[in-house]
Amino acid sequence: MSDNVLELTDADFQKEVLESDVPVLVDFWAEWCMPCKMVAPVVEELAGEYAGRAKFAKMDTDSNRQAAMKLDIRAIPTLFVFQDGQVARKFVGVQPKSELKAALDELLG
Repeated sequence: MSDNVLELTDADFQKEVLESDVPVLVDFWAEWCMPCKMVAPVVEELAGEYAGRAKFAKMDTDSNRQAAMKLDIRAIPTLFVFQDGQVARKFVGVQPKSELKAALDELLG
């Protein structure tokens, strides 16, 4: 994992995501999930491209079930883009980089 992507836990989800003053893309994943491994490099690339303008994080749903249950995550990978403490966009499954970029660009205006 790069320096641009946070490793989230249930304990720091509120502070790092819901209280963030910039949009946050959170990749909900698990170690055993092959499609999750396909999404990871895209998240890394975006984190580099949007450094300083948005936050990027990964959350292992096996180790951190609280947030995943609260957000009703039923499949992984699931990516949420949060803005002002609210879910602004939700993506389920492997997404093309262009879709994620479009969502971020829209939120960043």
